[in-house]
Amino acid sequence: MTMHVSQVSQQPISSSGTAVVRFMDVHKSFGAVEVLKGINFDVDRGEVVCLIGRSGSGKSTALRCVNGLEPINSGTIDVCGHRLGGGSAPDLRNVRKDVGIVFQSYNLFPHLTVEQNITLAPRRTKRMPTDEARALAMSVLNRVGLAEKAQSYPEQLSGGQQQRVAIARALAMKPQVMLFDEVTSALDPELTGEVLKVMEDLARGGMTMLVVTHEMAFASRVANKIIFMHQGRIWETGGRDLLARPQTPELKQFIGTGL
Repeated sequence: MTMHVSQVSQQPISSSGTAVVRFMDVHKSFGAVEVLKGINFDVDRGEVVCLIGRSGSGKSTALRCVNGLEPINSGTIDVCGHRLGGGSAPDLRNVRKDVGIVFQSYNLFPHLTVEQNITLAPRRTKRMPTDEARALAMSVLNRVGLAEKAQSYPEQLSGGQQQRVAIARALAMKPQVMLFDEVTSALDPELTGEVLKVMEDLARGGMTMLVVTHEMAFASRVANKIIFMHQGRIWETGGRDLLARPQTPELKQFIGTGL
């Protein structure tokens, strides 16, 4: 069902009650500017939820709140059994073991090989033995199609390959949910395609994913739920057909049908 902001209730938007991520009346401000104005939605286990909207609509801020990169002002976020907000003081170290995140910038360590970039966190946070960590690195590199690049350095890789390594690095922590924040916006179309293919493969494998994206074709093809954010609120939400049948002038204009 598609909803305009005036119809959005204070109950989370949920489809099956198996939420891995749940936003409940979440507010977030930067100084005097309120960026999130009472956000409610769920991401169920195994779902792909895409957040779309113009720059400044609050979608990336919402994503960054999920693993505590941005603290919320009020409301609560439940993620993988952890609660953020509501007066609680979560152990962000444990939250981030369950929540992988990939950014627009790859954030790889340039002085480390691909394998070393991937094994660093499992060895330090999980005290994983070196041989086990190296085997894990090869496993996740196989998943993103880059096993042959294990001993390469980031500068020897294309942008698309670096982004796929960043995805592999997040997967190495065996997260329950993966967050993707505009991961293809710095890539040309060919490289974008190779990264989106990896994300589609993860979706088919049952990975729970919350994705901020401008790739409307990807959202229409892969998402179980699409959420259109506008001015810090959830303006419309629906399934993969949302973009084919927008209900509000704001969404029509965003996807170009109202021009």
